Formats: sequence, structure tokens, C-alpha cells
Amino acid sequence: MVYIQESPSGGIPRKPRDSELDVFGVTNVGKVRKENQDHFLIASLHKHLAVHHTSIPVDSLRSEETDRLAFLAMVADGVGGSAGGEEASRFALDAIAAYISRSMHCYYSADPNDDAEFVHVLQEGAMRVHASMNQRAAAVDRAGMATTLTAFLGVWPRAYILQVGDSRYYTLRNGVLHQMSRDQTVAEDLIAAGVIRRSDPGHERWRHVLSSAIGGPEASPVITAIENDWGHVHLLCSDGLTKHVSDEQIADRLRTMTTSHEACQALLQDALDGGGTDNITIVVGRAMQGPA
Repeated sequence: MVYIQESPSGGIPRKPRDSELDVFGVTNVGKVRKENQDHFLIASLHKHLAVHHTSIPVDSLRSEETDRLAFLAMVADGVGGSAGGEEASRFALDAIAAYISRSMHCYYSADPNDDAEFVHVLQEGAMRVHASMNQRAAAVDRAGMATTLTAFLGVWPRAYILQVGDSRYYTLRNGVLHQMSRDQTVAEDLIAAGVIRRSDPGHERWRHVLSSAIGGPEASPVITAIENDWGHVHLLCSDGLTKHVSDEQIADRLRTMTTSHEACQALLQDALDGGGTDNITIVVGRAMQGPA
């Protein structure tokens, strides 16, 4: 499924230099769980994948020798605390990053006004990782090995949001917070079908039951294409944040942030103060224009 969201633009803005990207990520086990089954990855794509910050082991080193083609940020949340949840989230990030890196040709050949190539790469990548996850689970006898996957692929001045599951993507534009992803849960599916309302008692029962997951019974990747610009703030997070921190509090933190590092740490503390009942993963990023 593909969504295209346009926003007014006065022409193509200059692409930010690497030094003008303020991006940070954090992951925490929380106060209740014994194992952190979340993972995140932040990377830029030059002629290779150059990792900046991640919770999974990598050997890549950042290079400034070539122009940045795209920017990638991802969050994955192992499903349900099941055996293999940590492995599932780590496997998904590693596999989708490898697939996107192998698909570098699209960054050279794609029409910047045509979203089709990038949408195809993300959809195809998600479904290939889903198939590989099922094969992996069968090989190691780990039924239920699955994960959410939310990814931001920035190809200036566009960005493409991939979502499978209920890890969320938000953007703050002109001080207003927008949740661009829709939780792929049974509750949200029933609401969309008109079966229940958000205020109904049954909503809470199905609120955290996934209807789509990488490695689950079904994976239904949704791609949203958006305009990107200077000052737009991007947030990816697992539900360990949104279980305890309201959209209003998230918006306040992003409006008043000084750096992405500070925003991540503040939101993490908010989630811990709210109970910390789940693993918490947060990635915040923005482009801040420096001197010419």
C-alpha cells in the first residue's frame, strides 16, 4: 500500500551537508523486561552503507569521500517478548539495510519527481526480509520469530516511510506534530472497518495485537512518500515510548529541543517516568542549515 502526501514547496531546497544533519538514536530495556528486543539503525548511503549509530554490531565506517545519496533510519521491535524477538529485530535491520544498499542503482536512475522506484525498493525489500525471516525461523525452530519495522529513507527533498507493525513515525512541521504512520493492529483495523470505535471497551483488548509483522502470519508493508525540508523534525519510535508518553508531550519535547541527542534523552526519561513497561527505542533527526 502506498500513500503520497504533498506539501507546498517553493522549489527544490539545497540538500543538507552531512555536518548539517542532527540525528541521534537511543534504545533502553525499560523497567520491567529483562531483555531489550528493540534495535535501531541510522546510516547514510554513499557508494556504500556508512553506519553512524546503531545498537547492532557493524563493521562499516563512515566516509566523507563521496556525495550522500540518501539517508536511512530504522526502528524494529521484536514481537511480544517471544523467544527470538531480539534476533528478529536485529535480523530485519541487517537484511533491509543490505537490500537497500544493493539497490543503489535506483538513486542514480530514478526520476526525482517519480516515487515509483523508491516505493518499489522498500516494498520489495520488506517482503524479501519477511520471507527470509520465515525461513530463518523454520531453520532454527523458533515459531513466532517476528518484528515490527519502521524505516525512513530520505532522498532529498523527498522521504519515504516504510511501516510494518506498530512502531511509529512522526514529523513535526511548523510546530505541529503529525503521526504519519497508522498502527497495524487488530484494533486499528477494526476501527477502519467501522466494527468498533476507539472509545469502545474492546479497543483496549486488541490495541497491541499486531495484524502485520515481518516474520508474522502476514506482512503488509505500507509506504508513505512525503516532502522533506529544513527544520522538519522526524521521530521513529517503538511503542515503549507511546505507551507512556502522549503525542502532546512528544510535540512539546520536539518543539523545544536543542539537539536530537537531548530530545531522545528527554523522551526516554519521560517513558521511564511513565512506567517503562516495555523496551523503548527512539530516533530523532532534522536538517539544520549552517553557514553557506
